[in-house]
Amino acid sequence: MKIELANSYGFCFGVKRAIKIAENAKDAATIGPLIHNNEEINRLKINFNVKTLEGISEITEEKKAIIRTHGITKNDLSKLKNSDIKIIDATCPFVTKPQQICEKMSKEGYDIVIFGDENHPEVKGVKSYADGKVYVVLDESELDNIKLSQKVAVVSQTTRKVEKFMQIVNYLMLKTKEVRVFNTICNATFENQEAVKELAERADIMIIIGGKNSSNTKQLYLISKNFCNDSYLIENESELNEEWFRNKNHCGVSAGASTPDWIIQNVVKKIEDFKN
Repeated sequence: MKIELANSYGFCFGVKRAIKIAENAKDAATIGPLIHNNEEINRLKINFNVKTLEGISEITEEKKAIIRTHGITKNDLSKLKNSDIKIIDATCPFVTKPQQICEKMSKEGYDIVIFGDENHPEVKGVKSYADGKVYVVLDESELDNIKLSQKVAVVSQTTRKVEKFMQIVNYLMLKTKEVRVFNTICNATFENQEAVKELAERADIMIIIGGKNSSNTKQLYLISKNFCNDSYLIENESELNEEWFRNKNHCGVSAGASTPDWIIQNVVKKIEDFKN
């Protein structure tokens, strides 16, 4: 059986940057999980004493607070700035961008439409920067009963699919006079999605590696499943099942943007062991 890695996969720029920041910080606490990968968070805890708090309300005697890659709300950031704790900002620059856009455009009188998951920490943070009306949607149909102003600015969660974002943009262009479109989807996300599609079309089994609470990893899995029915989403090699690989000739492997190389290598090694 041939094992092939996607042309683009794994750690993105923002995650690499956040990991390095956390390793250099040591003895610090992140506000929410730094990234959506439990294995890597455990490594940071064991090797660098970087612990995870669910929110700023859990801060007690911590001296250093690391802001997660997904960012935090404007209100929480303000509270941190008014405390004695040292703030270390690991927010991905690609996430900071839509925060700034929402703040600026809402002050200029635009209604804000965010394409994304309202319950995702990145979207919660981005939404908090809008001063006026702001709507979070996953589908253009959700805008049907919303009375928008004639000036709308639209941004996207960084890990969403470009095609769906374009559908929402097209809908808004027909519904309102002025639409300002800001493509805030991360290039790494787009490249990983294109690469998994290309590989899934050729493979007869696909293994997608990443946190099951990771938005970009779930998107990779869904794309893969569209083109290769035998697609599996796993967090580490312990979840692999040898039965999956029986009578398979071509195994494709991809990984989410929060998945470290050491986990990917462990998965590939175990698949290779199945072959022997």
